[in-house]
Amino acid sequence: MRREILASAPSLPLFRERAPWFGGDLQTLRNIIIGGPAELPGGERLLLAMPDGDRLAARLDRPASDTGAPLIVLAHGLAGSESSLHGIATARYLVDEGWKVLRLNLRGSGPSRPTSGGRYHAGKTEDLAAALRGLPADLLRNGIVLIGNSLGGNLVLKFIGEGGDDLPIRAAVAVSTPIDLAATCARMMAPRNFAYHRYMLDQMKREALAPDAELTTAERAAIAGARSVYEFDDLFVAPHFGYRDAPDYYEANAAKNFLAGAALPTLILHALDDPWIPAECYKAIDWSRLPMIDAVIAQGGGHMGFHDAESLTPWHDRVTAQWLARQGLGPRGLLKTE
Repeated sequence: MRREILASAPSLPLFRERAPWFGGDLQTLRNIIIGGPAELPGGERLLLAMPDGDRLAARLDRPASDTGAPLIVLAHGLAGSESSLHGIATARYLVDEGWKVLRLNLRGSGPSRPTSGGRYHAGKTEDLAAALRGLPADLLRNGIVLIGNSLGGNLVLKFIGEGGDDLPIRAAVAVSTPIDLAATCARMMAPRNFAYHRYMLDQMKREALAPDAELTTAERAAIAGARSVYEFDDLFVAPHFGYRDAPDYYEANAAKNFLAGAALPTLILHALDDPWIPAECYKAIDWSRLPMIDAVIAQGGGHMGFHDAESLTPWHDRVTAQWLARQGLGPRGLLKTE
């Protein structure tokens, strides 16, 4: 499988599909079809305070010994949580390689719902900043690397583009990111994605209507009555967060509008056959004009798939570890690769 590189990315492993997971859809669905990795044993629960009294739940997993590597903070995607299968896979691999990994449950998602009445959205970077400020000092000693999966990648890229809020962020990684929210919404609602769209809309409604969510009667009715992801965003998300409508919300928060502000090493990994995100979103950007960003765009891999022929460890996780090592951000004893 040929890799198309749209930026001055360093030489990294080529992605080649692993049989029988050929094509973007099977790459995307592989973990749903056969299951993902088991959860790590142990883990520590952290509750990180927001200024309004909500608290975000996070799970911290540590390697067997302190390797001096930065803390990885992993942000999940839409309707996801610390239990997302690809997030578990990432945590298992990076912990085994020597990084501490903190999986952050965004406001109102998964384990954060019982301790937060509010909700996240694609660009709510103030929550990310508050969560990072609330981390114990010992976790910040070697700095932070942010990783965002899918919608979490949009959040991370926007945060980096805004300046990182003077926190000890050393690098960022975004995987399968909907950098153009409007185009991604339109693609999700295309006839070929009917099953994906119905599944995601059901998950979004279930998450938003959880018993502990602080919603008005009118908002609950808008959520329940939404017939599409667009209507969900237009009738609930946008007005709930003070935007005029869905297009205003999409434009204000799309990561594509913040890439030029990246002042820290940033890795973007994406597949052109992602069934949820139009390839044109990535082809339209002149990556050569973004010197802090290494954009590695594979021909295949689907959405948060990247099940390749070289290893049972997803390609994007192995590439992330190698790229971090080349930035000098690996565990002690892992030499920077030239």
